[in-house]
Amino acid sequence: MRINMTEWMRDIIRRKEVTAVPVMTHPGIEITGNTVLDAVSKGEVHHNAIAALAEKYPTAAATVIMDLTVEAEAFGAEISFTENEVPAVIGHLLNGVEDIDRLEVPSLHAGRVPEYIKANVLAAHTITDRPVLAGCIGPFSLAGRLYDMSEIMILIYQDTEAAHKLLGKCTDFIMKYCMALKEVGANGVMMAEPAAGLMSDSDCRTFSSDYVKKIVDVVQDDHFSVVLHNCGNTGHCTGAMVATGAAAYHFGNKCDMAEVIREVPSTALAMGNIDPVSLFKDATPEEMYKATTDLLENTRRYPNFVLSSGCDTPPHTPFANIDAFFSALEDFNK
Repeated sequence: MRINMTEWMRDIIRRKEVTAVPVMTHPGIEITGNTVLDAVSKGEVHHNAIAALAEKYPTAAATVIMDLTVEAEAFGAEISFTENEVPAVIGHLLNGVEDIDRLEVPSLHAGRVPEYIKANVLAAHTITDRPVLAGCIGPFSLAGRLYDMSEIMILIYQDTEAAHKLLGKCTDFIMKYCMALKEVGANGVMMAEPAAGLMSDSDCRTFSSDYVKKIVDVVQDDHFSVVLHNCGNTGHCTGAMVATGAAAYHFGNKCDMAEVIREVPSTALAMGNIDPVSLFKDATPEEMYKATTDLLENTRRYPNFVLSSGCDTPPHTPFANIDAFFSALEDFNK
């Protein structure tokens, strides 16, 4: 559905009540009786999980799985799959600067990309009462998965030109992917760039934000928003995140939400940041309710705050804790 995302965000900021956009698809997979492997391999199964959660919970937007292996697989990386855990990249595809020179930007028919586009097509057509946020990886995080995360950190200092060449190729593919997601009806994309949090604010701008901004400048408009997620940010590179010009910023649980939100423009959304593991998955409902209430109180003075998880909620997250999350929000809004 063609939703004006600029107006959607303005409405969220204007309204008295706080809204919620937790990043969660795995509970939907469990509702529909499927495995994680099915969902990350078959677009229809993935869509069914998204739709099931949209029907069950009053989220302000629907989100897809945060799978940081799709783009790396398209480039040729080897992926490990298990039945009920998120996929993981095995080793690294590139072993030196020569490999970067030879690396080709893949087509959108590579790997599981077509199945992820299919999930977004179906979601955009069936979920019409709220925006559908697609997902993609960020340029630096993708480069790290292709080159090895430790090695890319060395490369940016030892051979800056080669690092920029790799980041350019990663950016080209992500931009092409985001344009396809936009064309099939997604209302925005949550770009996961957690590895950028490993760098200083200055390096984050140079090796991540400048490339993210290139994508934002091309794909973002009134009907398609980029939500930049960086759960590696402890508060030290919020300035670099904001420099991208994204419409919204999604923060992980490593940072103090009440502190980082001060650096977010009042016209952009600041989303976060309940711990997906220690709270969503492992806490008692009572602990979840209190933590959610505390976060809502600490961010009360910021109209652009959107309640969310700090990252994608993992498989086997208890529904009692998700219910407690929404109960705390409902009670706070009263």
